[in-house]
Amino acid sequence: MGRKVYVVGVGMTKFEKPGSKDWDYPDMAKEAGTKALEDAGITYDQIEQASVGYCYGDSTCGERAVYTLGLTGIPIYNVNNNCSTGSTALFMAKQFIEGGLADCTLALGFEKMEKGSLGVKYTDRTNPMDKHAQAMIAKRGFAKAPPAAQFFGNAGKEHMEKYGTTAEHFAKIGWKNHKHSVNNPYSQFQDEYSLEDIKNAPMVFDPLTKLQCCPTSDGSGAAILASEDFIKKHGLEAKAVEIIGMAMTTDYASSFEKSDIKLVGSDMTKNAVAKVYEQSGYGPENVDVVELHDCFAANELITYEALGLCEEGKAGEFIDSGAQTYGGKVVVNPSGGLISKGHPLGATGLAQCAEMNWQLRGEADKRQVEGAKIALQHNLGLGGAAVVTMYKKADLA
Repeated sequence: MGRKVYVVGVGMTKFEKPGSKDWDYPDMAKEAGTKALEDAGITYDQIEQASVGYCYGDSTCGERAVYTLGLTGIPIYNVNNNCSTGSTALFMAKQFIEGGLADCTLALGFEKMEKGSLGVKYTDRTNPMDKHAQAMIAKRGFAKAPPAAQFFGNAGKEHMEKYGTTAEHFAKIGWKNHKHSVNNPYSQFQDEYSLEDIKNAPMVFDPLTKLQCCPTSDGSGAAILASEDFIKKHGLEAKAVEIIGMAMTTDYASSFEKSDIKLVGSDMTKNAVAKVYEQSGYGPENVDVVELHDCFAANELITYEALGLCEEGKAGEFIDSGAQTYGGKVVVNPSGGLISKGHPLGATGLAQCAEMNWQLRGEADKRQVEGAKIALQHNLGLGGAAVVTMYKKADLA
């Protein structure tokens, strides 16, 4: 382990339905980046390196996005890691400081998406998800439904078959996350639904209804990271949140060993979070607030277990007891999560980072988790990568 790394500023745009607002990715990036700089109280010329994440766009969209903040000649890296792109950019920005290569870095992510479910962009080359698709089809076949919903829906089915989980458990997750998002002004959806509304929404892929699935979204998020020396030199102690653990994993051989749950990354998550718990010295029992990758309600459910928030097979009981919302053991996705806040792929990991920092700084307004001291972030991309991060309010006085 190298030097300690701190988040000193965060910012994001409101997440929007694709095409509903007249803006482009440089506009989104400028808004999120400017908010992060203002939050930190620094200027762009103090940034030494930048990692910029997006999934859809030409090869130097990262530069074009950051040029809205300034033209200082710094290294700018374009990052694409499917749905974990934003936190991959964050991981890179952290490593620059941790390794002594910089004292202040920017992680930024954005996405300008098309309406409707995700599709294949390039048909003249190997699909990076081909091994995953073959494994899924061999076990469950292929239905007339969005592929991503099938991957995660099948993971939900496996959990039901093994542990007796019911469709209502998944619906309760959708209900919770939509309820949480009512208090998030950045959320794409801010409507509360009854449990019956969630269950009776159009079926996307059994057992997942539309209100248990994340939408496509436009938006951006950003974070400013700094070393302890930089913080003390510029008087930023009051804003600093320490990254006390962070790990990134990719697929293991076990991902393809005839388990729908492992196929969507549960072992990536388990291994990443184990490293984070070891790095930080904290365990799941210490965590107060979590932003996890609920692209579908089924993934939130299996991720409770992968993160150790409850025992394997016990996620249904965990949900029924109300342990994962306000007044329970831990508050999961106070922002509304991907299901309700939205999921602009490159921005999601940085929006999660922003929420965790606001929570630890006591700045989450109506979403505030009382007394939050330890925050855990989980961002997942199929094909595949998982990034898990743990934060604690810094004591640099």
